[in-house]
Amino acid sequence: MAEIRELNAANYDETVKSGVVLVDFWAPWCNPCRMLGTILEQVAKEAPENVVIGKVNIDDNKDLAVRFEVMNIPRIFIYKDGEIVKDLSGVQSKPKLLDALKNA
Repeated sequence: MAEIRELNAANYDETVKSGVVLVDFWAPWCNPCRMLGTILEQVAKEAPENVVIGKVNIDDNKDLAVRFEVMNIPRIFIYKDGEIVKDLSGVQSKPKLLDALKNA
């Protein structure tokens, strides 16, 4: 099972610098984001233990949203050892996300 973490400016860079990390930029008022949140909980149950799923609330972390030019949410970045290897926008299916994590 993958770990789900809340990310912010203080822990973002440290979290994504090694291993496979999925980062979800979202907001509580965003219905598609809430849908994706449910899917990510399912993904976390099936993803390898070494995978981390991070969530960035853009209302609380505007600086990160600006830094990564997040214009639409939900927006997902998949990192492998600090490098973005996949950039996805909108709600994604569980199989697509699990496949992207497996192939990262």
